[in-house]
Amino acid sequence: MLQHSLPGYLIPLFIFIGGGAAMSMAYLARLGLRNPDVCWDRKNNPEPWNKLGPTDQYKFYTVNMDYSKLKKDRPDF
Repeated sequence: MLQHSLPGYLIPLFIFIGGGAAMSMAYLARLGLRNPDVCWDRKNNPEPWNKLGPTDQYKFYTVNMDYSKLKKDRPDF
């Protein structure tokens, strides 16, 4: 009878590698779906970065920044 089981010291390794892979895939999905530089629909919205308002937050993390108080400082195209 052959027993195929993992040694106990390998279980945390698989947990951390699996968690890191899951977080990296979630970050890549966020970059692909939420970043204004990525354009999935070129027919209806060829330049999505022009439709961003001054209060839209697209950065992942900003320190001490309140996007609701920003004013428009760029021209309309």
